Amino acid sequence: MTTRRHFLQTSAAGFFGAALVSGARAATLPEAPMQDKPDMQPPLAPPSGRPYNPVVTLNGWTLPWRMKDGWKEFHLVAEPVRRQIAPGMTAHLWGYNGQSPGPTIECVEGDKLRIFVTNKLPEHTTIHWHGVLLPSGMDGVGGLTQPQIPVGKTFVYEFEMKKSGTFMYHPHADEMVQMAMGMMGFIVVHPKNPAFMKVDRDFVFIINAYDIDPGSYTPKINTMLDFNLWSWNSRVFPGIDHLAVRKGDRVRIRMGNLTMTNHPIHLHGYDFEVTCTDGGWVPKAARWPEVTTDIAVGQMRAIEFTANEPGDWAFHCHKSHHTMNPMGHHVPSMIGVDHRGVAEKIIRLIPEYMVMGERGMADMGEMEMPLPDNTLPMMTGTGPFGPLEMGGMFTVLKVREGLARNDYKDPGWYKHPQGTQAYAWAGEAPRHLRAPGAATPGKANFSIRKPTSHKGH
Repeated sequence: MTTRRHFLQTSAAGFFGAALVSGARAATLPEAPMQDKPDMQPPLAPPSGRPYNPVVTLNGWTLPWRMKDGWKEFHLVAEPVRRQIAPGMTAHLWGYNGQSPGPTIECVEGDKLRIFVTNKLPEHTTIHWHGVLLPSGMDGVGGLTQPQIPVGKTFVYEFEMKKSGTFMYHPHADEMVQMAMGMMGFIVVHPKNPAFMKVDRDFVFIINAYDIDPGSYTPKINTMLDFNLWSWNSRVFPGIDHLAVRKGDRVRIRMGNLTMTNHPIHLHGYDFEVTCTDGGWVPKAARWPEVTTDIAVGQMRAIEFTANEPGDWAFHCHKSHHTMNPMGHHVPSMIGVDHRGVAEKIIRLIPEYMVMGERGMADMGEMEMPLPDNTLPMMTGTGPFGPLEMGGMFTVLKVREGLARNDYKDPGWYKHPQGTQAYAWAGEAPRHLRAPGAATPGKANFSIRKPTSHKGH
């Protein structure tokens, strides 16, 4: 059986930038760790070098590195992977080191990085270091700044991290296909001064999207806008990790958008400031409080707040169809339509037939209906008080007292103190009053036409 180490050590000589690497040098490649589970891994404390507070990647991990002659060496392997999108659905994607997205790369401002990239895809590739300031020949644009990385070969990228901040990596070769298949990852460059922009908890995730038909496993690579899986780190609700936070912590959440549309990311229960963008840290005088930040295509944002209010707080994209799982975009709206006569006739022929949609779609969150293989309910998830009726880009920020410093385990559902939760009114129902001159409700005929797609959203 060929192991990953055996493959890397015995494959044909790679390339150093645009130059060939000798066979002896190829044998000294750093290890390429692999992770194929979708569980959040603990923060990876730096074993040497400058100190920093490591990040936590939702449903992901940080790539280990080694020091050699003053360089931090990393090894990425571009390869086909299988990714569990949520329990009940797996996708056949392309990624790095066993996962999509690939592992997070962490380093410190001023570090010299040497990143080996081995290509185990069925076609050539490159890596572009999105937002990183570096020499042109290291920018990773196939055909423009370097030759493509052929199948089975290894290239080396070397550059110094000139500034701290939040960045990404992705191919610049057959880009539409390779990014549609899930090839992307996060780069976090910590400040040289560990006291600068210090936080207690630092989360990261990439916003991505797929179009995978129910019953199939591979994304449709030619889709432009009409995706049916809106994901964070190639996961959808209820598969996205919760963000466990200790009360009083200073919290940062870093996000990068590699979909084909913008995403207004909204946090309940808090206001926050955008403290870092694609271009670097935002001076305090230039910030303002927000509860939603809109992240355009190719942009990165880091938000910060102090977690002073315990509870379970929803965190999601505010485009409502982005908090749903695969759905039929061409199904007409049946709200307000009286099905009874038609339904009775259909039931005589199909006893299992059920009327759906005339009162809205909330019933979908409660039903356990048969599904095609390898897909997910449109609305799903159960909270402490019933169906959550969510999907896609949705998770929960869980703020609790007494969590340990590096405790990121799910603390369970919040127990609301007495008198702090909405309750049912037990008194007399109020009379329905109408404004003077308001029309009296009567019988009216109307029709509803639903758009056939949400293109452009």
